[in-house]
Amino acid sequence: MAEPLVVMEDVQKHYGDFHALKDIDLTVHRGEVVVVIGPSGSGKSTLCRTINRLETITSGSIRIDGAELPKEGKALADLRAEVGMVFQSFNLFAHLTILENVTLGPIKVRGLKKADAEKEARALLERVGVGHQAEKLPAQLSGGQQQRVAIARALAMRPKVMLFDEPTSALDPEMINEVLDVMISLAKDGMTMIVVTHEMGFARKAANRVVFMSDGQIVEEAPPEQFFTNPRSERAKDFLSKLITH
Repeated sequence: MAEPLVVMEDVQKHYGDFHALKDIDLTVHRGEVVVVIGPSGSGKSTLCRTINRLETITSGSIRIDGAELPKEGKALADLRAEVGMVFQSFNLFAHLTILENVTLGPIKVRGLKKADAEKEARALLERVGVGHQAEKLPAQLSGGQQQRVAIARALAMRPKVMLFDEPTSALDPEMINEVLDVMISLAKDGMTMIVVTHEMGFARKAANRVVFMSDGQIVEEAPPEQFFTNPRSERAKDFLSKLITH
């Protein structure tokens, strides 16, 4: 394996008396797809959001590409440009066209010329299957299309790693696969990804490793085939048995 891209060591996160993340140690290598699963309230989204400092940690350390996570200011903005994030809600700017949504970051943060940014953005929109929607406003697109635009927007910053925080949970069932298909193609292209999701089919198909969380802790991590067929912990067995019976 190459040098790790994301390293979390002894990460703790408290909200007042509530211990949301406990003793988190996680290493993600370049080109690896790590899928984080577990029951609601287990700390999955909090873990994801600490990696680009949308949530600050109480103690421990997080390093991205060898550098400690910056506290604030320009260094943090620079880091966020290298860590793409796709949320449950698409967070597109309603008053900007799809093309403008995708070019805004590269022009403002990376200093790209407008023509270059637009050329790159159109190629990315093609890649996620919404190239023909470039001139529309977000409200004119379906949820699945908006989420694919959000993925293109994150890719436009040329991130080293992509974080996905339950990217399909706000979508209608028929739109879920169109977003997962884009994510699977990214995984095949070697994008480093940390994905919080309830989509077990995606975890089986695209993950190099499944991380199972419960009560703010990483209980188990294993390759998907091993995790889904032979989980080691009682907590994971219980979680999986509930998924399969419903």
